Amino acid sequence: MTVHHLKTLPEYFDAVRRGDKTFEVRRNDRHFTEGDRVVLQRFSPVTGDLGDELKFEISYVLHGGQFGIMPGWAVLGLREVPAS
Repeated sequence: MTVHHLKTLPEYFDAVRRGDKTFEVRRNDRHFTEGDRVVLQRFSPVTGDLGDELKFEISYVLHGGQFGIMPGWAVLGLREVPAS
């Protein structure tokens, strides 16, 4: 299992935090795999600062090259990881 730390713009980070967005679309340059963990880090493009974090397990990977998703990209299903 790999842990991926991903900078996330505030509007998308907030949507994930609210539970409105249960997926992440990313360039698949990290070879995302089901069971990997992602740590979404709230990122301010204005200041360059990192803020709050949310931790998830990748529950599903829809690879690009199909269904209108560009090759080299992936849609990641996110499953909440209980706080430890």
